[in-house]
Amino acid sequence: MIGIICAMAVEVEGLKALMENRQDIKYADMTFTKGTLGNSDVVAVECGVGKVNAAMCAQAMIDKFSPDAVINSGVAGSLSDEVTLCDMVVGTEVLQHDMNASALGDPVGEITFPDEHRTFFPCDEEISEKLFSICENIDGSNTFKGRIASGDIFVSRRSKREIINRRFEALACEMEGGAVGHVCFRNKVPFCVFRVISDDLTNNKGMDFKEFCDAASEKSIKAVTELIRVL
Repeated sequence: MIGIICAMAVEVEGLKALMENRQDIKYADMTFTKGTLGNSDVVAVECGVGKVNAAMCAQAMIDKFSPDAVINSGVAGSLSDEVTLCDMVVGTEVLQHDMNASALGDPVGEITFPDEHRTFFPCDEEISEKLFSICENIDGSNTFKGRIASGDIFVSRRSKREIINRRFEALACEMEGGAVGHVCFRNKVPFCVFRVISDDLTNNKGMDFKEFCDAASEKSIKAVTELIRVL
């Protein structure tokens, strides 16, 4: 089974419309939709905004459905002049840019576990490479691969975006992927994270959000469905 965690409700609704043998299951006050896409069993859910919602959703999905892999999609802001509106970024690693225990001597972004210290959570290389190839063939955008940074704040100021880019060499920032990757990594579940860029360093207010979400969801849904066919 493939798990799909979406940041946008419109993505979940679009995927549900393509599913066969659909069944809604309430768990941990979230609605998970099980079904089939092509020959694959899938479960999709909207996680809600922010790292805690995303982490709770990822752990609930793993506990309830035991997915073989987790895909996390949504929108993000660019951290690089090269990445602009409607481009796609496929994560190689995810991180949490607002994790800061520097007063204790830890580097910004580093997370302490009982058995290790870690800043970056690696996306599954094989899945991410397949996803990158798929995204490259979707019309209307350029596709990049690199680090995606998450934090519980909407980063709009160019100066702050440039700091995150310099500190972590990340291409995009959003509010969920780092938490999904954190949970999947610790549960030893392969995962991938990808984002459609909603605002860049020049136009950081983005385009009309409703219009953009509709366009972004079409790209995300196409990428997810094509990826599921080759997994």
